[in-house]
Amino acid sequence: MQFDNILTHSPLMDAVLRSAHLIAQTEASVLITGESGTGKELVAHAMHATSPRKHKPFVTVNCAALPETLAESLLFGHRKGAFTGADSQQVGLISAADGGTLFLDEIGELPLNLQAKLLRFLESGEVLPLGESRPRQLNVRVFAATHRDLYAMAQTGDFRTDLFYRLNIVPVELPPLRERREDIGLLMKHFLRQFAAQHKLPAATLGKDARQHLLRHRWNGNVRELRNLCERLSILLAGREIGFTNLPPEVRNPVSANAANPFSLPETGVNLEALERDLLNQALERTRHNKTHAARLLGISRDALNYRLKKYEMA
Repeated sequence: MQFDNILTHSPLMDAVLRSAHLIAQTEASVLITGESGTGKELVAHAMHATSPRKHKPFVTVNCAALPETLAESLLFGHRKGAFTGADSQQVGLISAADGGTLFLDEIGELPLNLQAKLLRFLESGEVLPLGESRPRQLNVRVFAATHRDLYAMAQTGDFRTDLFYRLNIVPVELPPLRERREDIGLLMKHFLRQFAAQHKLPAATLGKDARQHLLRHRWNGNVRELRNLCERLSILLAGREIGFTNLPPEVRNPVSANAANPFSLPETGVNLEALERDLLNQALERTRHNKTHAARLLGISRDALNYRLKKYEMA
């Protein structure tokens, strides 16, 4: 997977990918953040594929799926006989990535005791498998990803503060699909063609009413939600035009606008540019110009905030 394979027409997403490409050329640890379904693993693969380690292993670990009793052994390895049931030597996933890249997906789900061991590995490059008396020196670059707010978790003690700062050297923050609406039509067209070919079916097409509705949809599940919807429609409506009534109920009838949006448009209308400028100023003033906190208040990513500040020459 290369960066050229990540489809986008969005200036915001394009800026994020350019930064990720530059970071990929270094040896720094990377924290990739973004809502579920925004493509964090896709970007991690692209960063590895364009890095000096591209011919070495890329090992993915889903931290949320690690069995609690076996997590340490699976990550760091163990010697034969180290514990009951250890009938053979286990290399460990970190050692398996030696020379290459270790991708720790959903790092926020890693237990605190393993966070301490991971920090020691990041600082020293050494792992101590269970039952071994001497550590092993490894050469592994670490990418971590999360949809959770690790900074907030660190403040409450649910994530180690020292590990957060060690991972957060060069963060890559992926915007949600609702902040890159230029990509919705592009991605829908791509996925409808892809799944038609995959399932050996004639391609479905989008009618105008369905397209307009999907362009306005909030996409809380981001690209993953869009992809799954396209596969469903590709199978059920192969070779047909997809109309509004063909869309699933949860897409046709999302949460009512009043429940989802507490703001009401005045009858006289608004100056959207002036309103956006004012909200940006309020958020920055309220957070004493802390951009991370200001972005959180506005419900957008830090990169989206910087994009808007630059757009209005407020940076």
